[in-house]
Amino acid sequence: MSTPLELVLMLLASAVLVVVLARILHLPPMLGYLLVGVAIGPHSLHWIPESRESGYIYLAEFGVVFLMFSIGLEFSLPKLLNMRRVVFGLGMGQVLLTLFAPTVGAWLLGFPWQLGFALGGALAMSSTAIVSKLLAERMQLESAHGREIIGILLFQDLAVVPLLILIPALVQPAEQLASELGLALLKAAAVLFLILVAGQKLMRGWFHIVARRRSHELFVLNVLLITLGLAWATELAGLSLALGAFLAGMLISETEYRHQVEEDIKPFRDLLLGLFFVTMGMQLDVSVVVERFWLVMLLFAVPVLFKFALIAALSRLFGAAPGSALRTALALAQAGEFGFVLLAQARGAGLVDAALLQPVLAAMLLSMLIAPFLINYSDKLVLRFVASEWMLRSLELHQIAVTGMATAKHVVLCGYGRTGQNLVRFLEQEGISYIALDLDPERVREAAAAGETVVYGDGARREALIAAGLARASALVISFPDVPAALKILQHAHAINPALPVIVRTLDDVDMERLQAAGAAEVVPDTFESSLMLASHALVLMGVPVTRVVRRVRAVRESRYSMLRGFFHGEGDAAADAAEHRQPRLHSVTLTQGSYAVGKTLAELDLEAHAAAVTRVRRRGIRAGEPAPETRFEAGDVVVVLGEPDALEAAEIRLLQGTK
Repeated sequence: MSTPLELVLMLLASAVLVVVLARILHLPPMLGYLLVGVAIGPHSLHWIPESRESGYIYLAEFGVVFLMFSIGLEFSLPKLLNMRRVVFGLGMGQVLLTLFAPTVGAWLLGFPWQLGFALGGALAMSSTAIVSKLLAERMQLESAHGREIIGILLFQDLAVVPLLILIPALVQPAEQLASELGLALLKAAAVLFLILVAGQKLMRGWFHIVARRRSHELFVLNVLLITLGLAWATELAGLSLALGAFLAGMLISETEYRHQVEEDIKPFRDLLLGLFFVTMGMQLDVSVVVERFWLVMLLFAVPVLFKFALIAALSRLFGAAPGSALRTALALAQAGEFGFVLLAQARGAGLVDAALLQPVLAAMLLSMLIAPFLINYSDKLVLRFVASEWMLRSLELHQIAVTGMATAKHVVLCGYGRTGQNLVRFLEQEGISYIALDLDPERVREAAAAGETVVYGDGARREALIAAGLARASALVISFPDVPAALKILQHAHAINPALPVIVRTLDDVDMERLQAAGAAEVVPDTFESSLMLASHALVLMGVPVTRVVRRVRAVRESRYSMLRGFFHGEGDAAADAAEHRQPRLHSVTLTQGSYAVGKTLAELDLEAHAAAVTRVRRRGIRAGEPAPETRFEAGDVVVVLGEPDALEAAEIRLLQGTK
């Protein structure tokens, strides 16, 4: 590459291609960035000459700066105190023992113990970016092993800060090492005190001044100034850029501007962090890896197996079930992005020479490449190697089944967060029974103790839905806005009970058509409902009569939600009076092979003569709203009919038997 512009264009093209392929393959883009760096670096295609590599590495360090800033934004003392047993017990034990083993091993083998300490620091880290993303996609963040994993990752992130201070200090002579370490820790404590104590009020007041100007451009510039300014200040004190950014994030996290700052900083963080991983890949010399293949395999296998065994043992020691301990260990056995940061620090300090750096880099890359596969197949591995896991799964399903056996015409609720709990209050007022499935063990324990019909279970698993009595249910509600999980639940629900109406919650309208095509009877977007409530309150406050506001909101909802033109009737829907009993409602009719309507069109059936109308037809999981008169029915169709109770009865007989 001859000009900087050509180099920038090449990096942008590679980044776009990598992210697209990563999304297609459901892999973290980080792995693609690493491979791009390997390909274009001075050791492979030579697109980036070695003379320019140091400049790009310095620029890429700002990616780590913004990543540490983001972690600082998430740092919350109350959250840390709630998870203190996992964070400061399990997490601290994992980091200290992982540091201790290589340090002692290097000393016993005759190598400098400082080398073992530096490698142990890099080995102790796991990938927060990869693991948290995969756990979120699998809805396991609030599971027993999910909480352990997040707790350990949190301590690892916190441990990066002192390690960034300690590793550069290790190069001092032995007689000066203690004083240098003491001085480094003293400077760190002084900087922490000044920034956290004196900076808290100053930060809040300064952000108030900037926010009052009502300029988004000024707000973003101010965030960049604070982040890079504190990073520069800590570097002047002999500490690291990343430490200053972490402290800046902590200060802003205590203000009301935290969420806005997080959104504004995200593009800079992701872009520069991608560049950081590219530069890490650029340092890998593939020819050296090929020449020293068995050493790479040894450095790959031994750390992964060591971390796996250590984390599994510690998790069991802290009271986790065998299956949960194994899942935690599988998720955290790989290397992490901060391992590269610490390795770069060790290289800059002269602790790791180039001959060892290449095999270590290759081994870390391999461990990160296998991490998504270990997590995705962790359930199968646990079921294969942990005998008690089958018993725990059976007990879980048994508990769900015992609860579900006594109910019929009930609502199965997937997710018992705030939305689910609000829904349950309405169901209880109407006397409608329900079963809620949730993956947060603490929430399930407290709700069950309070008498709620809540059990621990994964709604995305077919067995859990069957045990919850989905075949006998009158409705299924997915109360959490997770589209991939909702699609999986819809697939299982259609296979178990094709006529069952499913209501799905989403954040916005983007995935509405996908969910409806998968068989959702109704999709409720949060943004749409919040806009209606904002509009109704605004109109009332402007003096518009309440009855007119209610009428307008109802008209908008009816045009958006076809379900509001009627309702599915259950045994708990006994009418309070005759007028309510005559209200139109919805009723689902499933056509079998011998049904009269099979092979006939909607016009031929003439259901309107019976004061009933077909609002939807669901065929093989695909829902068609407002079918045309020429629609021809097939066996297996679920026909949703709107009408008064007597009309619905006549329409069902017409569809199934042809009389009336």
